[in-house]
Amino acid sequence: MNQNDMVLEIPYGTRDFLPDESAAKRVIESRLMNIFSSWGYDEIVTPVIEYLDTLTMEGGETIEPHLFKFFDRNNRTIALRHEMTTPIARVVASRMREEPRPLRLSYVSDVCRYEEAQAGRQCEFYQAGVELMGSASPAADAEVIALAAECMRKSGLKNFQICLGEVEFVSGLMRQFHLGEETQEKIKGAMERRDLVTLKNIVDETSMPAASREVLANLPLLHGGEEIIKKAWDIAINEESRRALDNLSAIYRLLKSYGVADAVYFDLGVIRDFSYYTGMVFEAYTPGLGFPLAGGGRYDRLLSDFGAPCPATGFALGIERLMLALEREGQSKKHTKKDVFIAYADGKLETAIEAATKQRADGKAVELSPSPMTEAEAESDGRRAKYDELIYVK
Repeated sequence: MNQNDMVLEIPYGTRDFLPDESAAKRVIESRLMNIFSSWGYDEIVTPVIEYLDTLTMEGGETIEPHLFKFFDRNNRTIALRHEMTTPIARVVASRMREEPRPLRLSYVSDVCRYEEAQAGRQCEFYQAGVELMGSASPAADAEVIALAAECMRKSGLKNFQICLGEVEFVSGLMRQFHLGEETQEKIKGAMERRDLVTLKNIVDETSMPAASREVLANLPLLHGGEEIIKKAWDIAINEESRRALDNLSAIYRLLKSYGVADAVYFDLGVIRDFSYYTGMVFEAYTPGLGFPLAGGGRYDRLLSDFGAPCPATGFALGIERLMLALEREGQSKKHTKKDVFIAYADGKLETAIEAATKQRADGKAVELSPSPMTEAEAESDGRRAKYDELIYVK
């Protein structure tokens, strides 16, 4: 590879946003921030770099291989943030420790994580989301789910579904069946990957009765409407799992009040990152994408790791994934505003500048030709650039 080729390339898993793409991205981000604000969430901004110890506070062994790491001048290991919840938890546990609870915080940020790059999934990507810290109630969980649904709907997405699960339901079942820690971890990993074949193989290697093995192997298939709660209740005979199901029922009742229950169905195989989440979890999907648009849940242990115990819940929505979903629904639109193109004859630059200044003061998007041209050339350039209006100063 020669030097010119290297200069023109970009690192694996990154992308350029061309002007129309950038404009569409900015429209979505502005719309989401307006929605967050209307629900009482204040924006927070954190550094793109953090100390490695901060980002690996929870689940470090599984997280670290996915981080972009380097050293500062004092030889401390730092890394690019891979998600926003941990940095926000750091801020709340330190600089906002005395703020009254609950705290409602929102963000639109880029994050970096080693991924197998494909459409809608990059190593550098953009997220919008919220964190609701200081409330352990089902009302807080219902609020973030309803807010996620509103974000997708008001962005123009018509076809999506939210899958709602509870990690404590699965934890309770595994303890009910007296599984060892190593086996539990293997099962959790297979469920998180949605790997049904591996899950069945792991379960079949245990000494559990056949009926118990069948229950665990089929957990990812336990999804549907409200009837799933009754079915799951009959399976679980332990207090932890039944308490988790009661929590899901309470959340779902509130989602009916929000008017979003029609987009929600229960999926008790959704567990996301088991070491991170402590209760309700959810993921949002749209047809044609093999990965979630949004995801989140309750994570009551994270702030304890920073020395400031506090219940918390939240979600993150992938900006590029939402853009891709809108495009696949045929809702991709031209967002670059091009109102007026101003051109001028020889000796008329000052007059053209005055005209451009007046148009911009009126709120118009104006491009001023950098050099004199004929009226025919101006008409041609204005059409090519797709401006709504041409002003020719002569």
